[in-house]
Amino acid sequence: MSESLDAETQLGRVEDAVNTNSRPSDLRITDIRIAVVAANYDYPIIRIDTNQGVYGLGEVRDAGHRENALQFKSMLLGQNPCNIDMIFRAIKHFGSWGREGGGVSGIEIALWDLIGKVYGVPCYQFLGGKYRDRVRLYADTPAPEEATPEGYRRALAGRKALGLTFIKFDIRPRLFEDTPGGLVGQKTKHEYELGQRWRAPGSGQGAKLTDRAIARSVEIVAAIREAVGDEVSLCTDHFGHGYLTLDEMIRLGEAWEPYHLAWIEDPMPWYDIEGHKRVADALRTPIAAGEELYLWDGFRDFIEQRAIDILHPDLLTSGGMLETKRIADYGERYGITTALHCAGSPIAFMANVHCAAAIPSFLALEHHGLDLPFWESLVTGLPADYMADGYVVVPDRPGLGVDLNLEGIEANLRTPGTMFLPTDEWNTPKLGFWRPDNRWPE
Repeated sequence: MSESLDAETQLGRVEDAVNTNSRPSDLRITDIRIAVVAANYDYPIIRIDTNQGVYGLGEVRDAGHRENALQFKSMLLGQNPCNIDMIFRAIKHFGSWGREGGGVSGIEIALWDLIGKVYGVPCYQFLGGKYRDRVRLYADTPAPEEATPEGYRRALAGRKALGLTFIKFDIRPRLFEDTPGGLVGQKTKHEYELGQRWRAPGSGQGAKLTDRAIARSVEIVAAIREAVGDEVSLCTDHFGHGYLTLDEMIRLGEAWEPYHLAWIEDPMPWYDIEGHKRVADALRTPIAAGEELYLWDGFRDFIEQRAIDILHPDLLTSGGMLETKRIADYGERYGITTALHCAGSPIAFMANVHCAAAIPSFLALEHHGLDLPFWESLVTGLPADYMADGYVVVPDRPGLGVDLNLEGIEANLRTPGTMFLPTDEWNTPKLGFWRPDNRWPE
């Protein structure tokens, strides 16, 4: 056999793996549909359809809205989904921080899943390959109803019993409010919270923590550490909505230092770079932040100023898998590691697994669905022991490695009977959006 013939044979084997009815160059996006699952947060699940019967799955950020993704439908119809970077560059200008980045990010994930299925390649391969075969999880643990040392001890012991080696716990402002003599001053109404929810303790005005309140939190952290032992990594959930002033956050962090936490999450409001840096510089405990930040551009100043110790992007806000990989790699240049925030369905979760596999400076991935009995039933392809020993095996199946379980989704819809209904009302632009191929729709 000649060398040229051998090369042609090899090329044919590669093309045989491509899952198309024609050619990738002829692939076109024909539809985008959404199914909104009601969970601890809403999960708006995206399905991007093509003219070749191959579809890609993505997800809008937890508690986001279907419209965050559907607003881009008129731009995407007729486009070749293989041109992911071109599409991403066109739509990213219309996203923003927090949930407003969910549409852009969810579409990016769905495109990678789609192209992975077309070429028979797992998503991590598009990100440069994997650095690990297993991804370490950290468990979210809501504050128990009984906010006492014993209540927390039981909650954290339950997480450890699942085999997890990294656990996050919540200490909420209500703990300080319910502590007799825990606050001094007047509570102030939170600017963006309505009804009977109130901000405490303040943001430079209003109520302040007393030593008694701090001592109560220390009792809880000590009980948690005792319950899980020194071999389990512990971290706190976010404080970053202005619950604490900078100085009080430092006082609290200093009180917790004997319990060697892996990080304190979002100690200041998400946009406060200087505040994060001052807390990070003052404490020996690492500071993690970033779940509200959008794109590499949003992380750049935090990284370059070393305002945080651990990057904590949510890839359903930060721009999807490839953009999050870019963010993590840039942080690595400055000696900053990356943990991944995730509070979505198994679709978002598996996108995080692929991204985590490709990040050399990766620390741990959040699992926020442990208390949802139906969470695993939303997809197929997730092994029964998918989180054995607190780690997830990176799948080698094409795309994300999971598919829809329509029965599980239908049983948990926010509104019954709305699973992946037509979205023709979004076929034409609501505004004069520029299309990636420089053509305006007729």
